[in-house]
Parts: sequence; C-alpha cells; structure tokens
Amino acid sequence: MKILDKLIIKEFLKTYFFVVVMLVLIVLVLDFTEKNDTYIRNAVPAGEILRYMGNYGLYLNNLLTPITVFIAVIFITSKMAGRTEIIAILSSGVSFVRMLRPFLLAAAMIGAISFLLNGWILPMATAGVTKFKITYLDKGRASTDPNIHIQVGPNKLAYLSRFFKTGNTGYNFTLEEIRDGQLIAKLSSDRIEWDTAKNVWTLINWRLREIKEGGEDYSVGEKLDTVLSITPADFDLPENHHETLKLPELSRQIKILEERGADNVSFYKIERYVRFMSPFAAFILTFIGVIMSARKTRGGSGFQIAMGFLLAFIYILLFILSRTFAETGSQYPILSVWMPNIIFGLTGLVLYKTVPR
Repeated sequence: MKILDKLIIKEFLKTYFFVVVMLVLIVLVLDFTEKNDTYIRNAVPAGEILRYMGNYGLYLNNLLTPITVFIAVIFITSKMAGRTEIIAILSSGVSFVRMLRPFLLAAAMIGAISFLLNGWILPMATAGVTKFKITYLDKGRASTDPNIHIQVGPNKLAYLSRFFKTGNTGYNFTLEEIRDGQLIAKLSSDRIEWDTAKNVWTLINWRLREIKEGGEDYSVGEKLDTVLSITPADFDLPENHHETLKLPELSRQIKILEERGADNVSFYKIERYVRFMSPFAAFILTFIGVIMSARKTRGGSGFQIAMGFLLAFIYILLFILSRTFAETGSQYPILSVWMPNIIFGLTGLVLYKTVPR
C-alpha cells in the first residue's frame, strides 16, 4: 500500500492545488472586471493592483478551501471507483479505513497549511486588502466616523464626536465613570490631543464633575494631561480589525480588551475559535467525500462532483450562520463556531455505515 499511498496523496494534492488556482483566478478576473473602471478613475498604480490581487487571492483560497477539498477528493475517488480500483483494493483484503489513510494524511497537510495561513499569513493579506480599499477605492477619509463610543475600562466609557487622524485630535470628548448604574464622575473637554513625546492625552478646556455622598465637586482648567488605556490607533480600527491580527497579536488584543472590560472582545475571541476550527474542515470533508464517491456509478463522476459542490456550499453557509449566531450573543460561542464541523462530522459517521466493504 505504500506505493498506492504516495500515488493517492500526490494526485489529491495536485488536484487540490489545480482546483484552487482555477477558482481563485476566475474570481480574481471577475473582481478585476468589476473594479476596472474605479482603478482607471482613481489612477491606481498597476503594482498596487497586483499586490491587492495577490492578497485577495490568499483570502479567497482560505474561503474556498471546503469547496476545493471536496471537489478534489470526489474527483480522485470517483475516478478510482470508475476504474474499479477501489473494488480491487478492498478485494485484496485492505480495509476501507486503511484505504482512507492517505486521503486523511493529505487532508491533514492541507489543514496544517490552512492553520498557518489563518494564523500568520492571511491576517497580513486581509490588512493589505483593507488598506487598498481605503486608499484607492474609498479614497481614504480624513477622519473617523462621527460619534465614537469606546470602553476604556470596566466602568469607564469614552466618547468623541469626531476624531481626525491627521493631527491625532478629537473633539467634544467625555469620559464617564459609572458604577452600579450610577454616574460617579464625568470628565469632558472641547478637544483632546495625543502628545507623541509623552504618550499621554492632553485635554483642552476641560471640566471635571465628581459626584460624592455629600454633594458634588466641579473643577475646570485649560490643559490637563491624562493617561488612558487607548491610543489614536484605537479610534481608527477597521471593522474587520480582528481579522487583520496574527494569532499571537490576536491573543494579546483579547487580553487588552478584557482588561478594559470592552464589549467587543467577543468578536476577537470568536475569530480565535474560528482559526483553530477551520483546519479540521479539510479533514472532515475529505472523510465525507471519499465515502460519497467510493461506489462505482454508471453516470460517471459528474453527479458526485455536483453533490460535492452542494455539500461544500452548505458547509460554508452553515459556517457563516454559526459565526453570525456566535457574534450576536450566543451563550456558548465556541459551540456555535464548531457547529458546522460537529454536524458534518456526525453526517460522515452516518454515511460511513453505507460504504462498500
């Protein structure tokens, strides 16, 4: 079986990479056609377009992994079944589980590559895609969105009416400390500026109101330096910031947000769950794909490939729904994220009862 193992692994990986390249190229051509007028209108350099397409291609590769793995394994297995190779292998005394070994080994290789991509390479590609869109497609903004709310501690909330990136300056700043639903203190200013030399915030025309048991204290001033657990970068985070962090950076960001008591920490935790969950998809879908296409059919492999597309799209749809469900406040987000793998894993075990012996 060692020679056959090497042959199956080689054919599987070769078919997988061929399908990946073809699907990614098709999507990239469609994306370029759609954005070509915008590239011309905004005079986007050709080098930047090629860099964007490379980064976007990496993102597509990760997104399409369930489809490409399923197509590859069904194509290889159905071709072997059509030439009665699987019947010959099983008739020689080799068990179906033993025949599965090279397929699962190849899937493990793909899963390992997917984990490396998800953890370290894809975040850089995602950041590059985001930067390209802001710079050339959306024509970068001079300021962030208005009415910014950000949690800077377990009981502290900050607000800015507008933050300008060019001068690291915000307007109409307030910092409220709230405990047990009661306002304890409120610090406000007309303007807030980031001091790059001291790494502190400077409040211009500030006002501090502190509520105590015997009444309240009120003080004002022209300038006040203060340290907050935020920097200018925190006011300019893209919507998909959690997707642009490498795995170690993601873990550090989760720790920082937990120390602040930030509400959006769940998005970063879910992203980490997804990165550990995704590589197992190749393993599970390979298992199902071999089972589905191990029987010889008169109609050829067309039906199996069509079923492969369908099941892969169902998996992606389940993944999107489960992630959305987790982000909207699921009590057990890790269970929600893993739900597609759990469902397809159980489906594979049920289908295993039908395989030829």
